[in-house]
Amino acid sequence: MKFRSNPALVRGSIAPVVTPFTANGDLDDSSLRSLVRWQLESGSHGISIGGSTGEPSSQSVAERIAAMRIVAEETADRVPFVPGTGSAKLDETLEMTEAAMKLGADIALVITPYYSRPTQDGLFAWYSEIAATFPDMPIVLYNVPIRTAVDVAPETVARLRRAHPNIVGIKETTKDFEHYSQTFRRCGSDLLMWSGIELLCLPLLAIGGIGFVSAVANIAPRAVADMYQSWVDGDTERAVELHYALHPLVDLLFVETNPAPIKRVLERSGIIASGYVRPPLIPVTDKGQRPIEDLLVEGLPALDGPPAELARRLSHADPGRVGPTPVGANGTASA
Repeated sequence: MKFRSNPALVRGSIAPVVTPFTANGDLDDSSLRSLVRWQLESGSHGISIGGSTGEPSSQSVAERIAAMRIVAEETADRVPFVPGTGSAKLDETLEMTEAAMKLGADIALVITPYYSRPTQDGLFAWYSEIAATFPDMPIVLYNVPIRTAVDVAPETVARLRRAHPNIVGIKETTKDFEHYSQTFRRCGSDLLMWSGIELLCLPLLAIGGIGFVSAVANIAPRAVADMYQSWVDGDTERAVELHYALHPLVDLLFVETNPAPIKRVLERSGIIASGYVRPPLIPVTDKGQRPIEDLLVEGLPALDGPPAELARRLSHADPGRVGPTPVGANGTASA
């Protein structure tokens, strides 16, 4: 809880790690610890678990709390810990938010309730209940309409901010970039905003965002963290270069439903023991394996550590495979 008193310090690349399971589908404590340690060694500015990439809807409350406990132990206040504590049910959301608070989380990231499609007044009541129950816990709204079928309107965010000082920000996972700007306009520049859309991470910094919670950090943590740091340091050319270098890896994430492709890469890189995803998701199919491998090789300039070694092996094993192309600052292939 080192950063809880000043959530504005939760900046940069907050890596939303996958939840590793064993080949039998149980929570893999050892692999999760290994993954978090690698993220910290690679320079990620913070760790999140329990967002969409973590497969929360396929886990029990007890399992989610167990995973949070592991991440809290491994981060040990060295970087911000920002767990996802939301559910489609209010009682579960309150239980997990309380657990996160006790485990020392710095911020509770609370997804909009999915499936039920509440009105804006319903969303206001939902988040008001959570914020009022935990007035000392910074709450960040998690807006991801492609997963939840509901969008938190900028006016609702502003209304919640006025009513609850501990609602400090929002993770925006919508491709409507105007939504980001309208939310800032209604809430003010002190609103804390992170992007959950990979290709909008860098653009958000230009209009006042303080970082991103990007799934691609699972396989390219150093590049994602360096993109943020380059921007902050004023090296916009390098930041833009990394933005474009990450494109193939972003495409890789969505060859099949996220996080199956991520887990495939992490398993083959030796970072986690199994690429198992829980139903209704399935592991990467035979059809999806080749495009994932090709995109990994193409994304080699943005890779480091075990995924880079895997990409090199794949490239050498098949000289006809798509190779890495250096990317210039304008996003075009360099000569």
